[in-house]
Amino acid sequence: MNTLIPWLYVAGIVQLLIASANFFAARLLRYRENLARVSPLVREIFIVQNVYIVLVLLANAGLCFCFAEDLAGGSLLGRSLSGFLALFWGLRLPIQLCFYDPEAKRRYPVFNLLFLLAFVYLTGVFAVAVLGLAR
Repeated sequence: MNTLIPWLYVAGIVQLLIASANFFAARLLRYRENLARVSPLVREIFIVQNVYIVLVLLANAGLCFCFAEDLAGGSLLGRSLSGFLALFWGLRLPIQLCFYDPEAKRRYPVFNLLFLLAFVYLTGVFAVAVLGLAR
């Protein structure tokens, strides 16, 4: 068995946790109150995009649980998906570090750190998989 497979299972769990964070964020960040101030179209787009993000995260987690061997380099398609996921999560790092309001990051330092660690972990695991560094 490829030594990366258990790490990919953990990556699936991490992605499930990130997906579940979206449900807590809605209350914590008062989505309902804030969305009441925007046009109905903007509100609807926001909601649909959030639902799609959660679905993508759930699908990514499912890939980790059901196709870990492939993601670990067992097939060209699996390595390609690992490359995409390394890029997907790798791009999330500068967004977390540079885009979000510094005041919000100071207000929620534990969440900020946990998300940063999750993005580093996910980027690293999928990068190792696509580069074939673990066998």
